[in-house]
Amino acid sequence: MLPAGNPFPNFSLPNQDGTITRLSDFAGQWLVVYFYPKDDTPGCTIQGKSFTATKADFDAAGIKVLGVSADDVASHKNFCNKFAFTIDLLSDPDASLMKALGIGQSEWKGMKFWERTSFVVDPKGAIRRVYEKVSPEGHERVLLDDIKTLQEKAA
Repeated sequence: MLPAGNPFPNFSLPNQDGTITRLSDFAGQWLVVYFYPKDDTPGCTIQGKSFTATKADFDAAGIKVLGVSADDVASHKNFCNKFAFTIDLLSDPDASLMKALGIGQSEWKGMKFWERTSFVVDPKGAIRRVYEKVSPEGHERVLLDDIKTLQEKAA
């Protein structure tokens, strides 16, 4: 796993609308990049709903949020539409970003899934915190509180 202190890898991935999103789009801003196993599964739905419900809090704190999985753009679009998500979900079908970050995989019922992992990226593009094997319940509040603490220390 790429540890805190390292630069977050550059990426260029499509969101649920097919719009290419790059790390450089968030220069000068705090960023949460959360990786999840699969669209429209119970834990992933909880996370998407939670980040959507707290989007105004993240926006008020100057923090952008991106979800990433190996699902394709069409799957992300359906997932966003089904639950009215207001956050962007990026498609990493060849897992290039997940591999660059060193995110692990788990197996369930004979299928491999990327582990639920979150990264906090500071305005200079450095990884400030890494959360591995995340529990989806309440994780957005932990992130928000931790980033606010980081922001206060940086001020």
